[in-house]
Amino acid sequence: MTSAQPALRNLAITAASLAAAAGIGFAASVNYKKFRRRIAENAVVLNQTLPINSKWWRDHAKEKGELLYVAIGDSAAQGIGASAPNRGYVGLLADHIRLATGRTVRVLNLSVSGATVELAVRDQLPRFVKLSPDVVTVAIGANDIANWDPVVFESGIREIFATLPPYAIVADLPCFHLPPNERKVAVANQIVRHVAAEYGLTVAPLHATTKRQGLRSVATQFANDMFHPNDRGYRVWAEAFLPALSADLAERFPQAHADDLSAQVASLTESVSGQN
Repeated sequence: MTSAQPALRNLAITAASLAAAAGIGFAASVNYKKFRRRIAENAVVLNQTLPINSKWWRDHAKEKGELLYVAIGDSAAQGIGASAPNRGYVGLLADHIRLATGRTVRVLNLSVSGATVELAVRDQLPRFVKLSPDVVTVAIGANDIANWDPVVFESGIREIFATLPPYAIVADLPCFHLPPNERKVAVANQIVRHVAAEYGLTVAPLHATTKRQGLRSVATQFANDMFHPNDRGYRVWAEAFLPALSADLAERFPQAHADDLSAQVASLTESVSGQN
């Protein structure tokens, strides 16, 4: 009996350890399921904003502007996850265009939430070809990763890029952080950059810009559905476009600031003269 006691003691310790591990594993499993359920519930709530954002962009598309900015994209272009539609990257870029050129801007946001490259060709390109935009941005393809087909993706990207003016700025896909998705994104971005080079289009480095934010960005730059950016995340998206956009605006609208400043000086001079 005495010789058997260590074995029994070890068996008891092992059983207790296994029970504790099982308890921890069960708790972790329950917590994970709760987390997934909460994310799903948040996604449902966020999806309720889809028609709200879409209507907001349709209503504001009626506003007149000296410059026409057209955006092709998906729910990110719609600003889903932001505190207001115009706090998405399209709204932020529109504000930058106004400031950089000193001109009024009409924004025509052709994007559709949930759009893949193939759906953008079907739904957005027919409207785009009827327009004569001054500024164009394209950010599409993130929704293709779920059901990844590189052949379909490249075919759609080619069709879109072939329709764009040479000053259009196209973004590669953002960083997904998770290795399985990142492998698909790497292939998608190779296609985007290769086709963009063929058509002489500038690529906004959205992937590199979002990747630099690191995994901590999941907690600080994403909306409650853990998929769409929040206000802070959309500022990062806008930053990916800004260098190329600023350079393009300076080249094609070089007199905008000077003309605006001259007008302000002339107005001020007249006002002062009238008071004397």
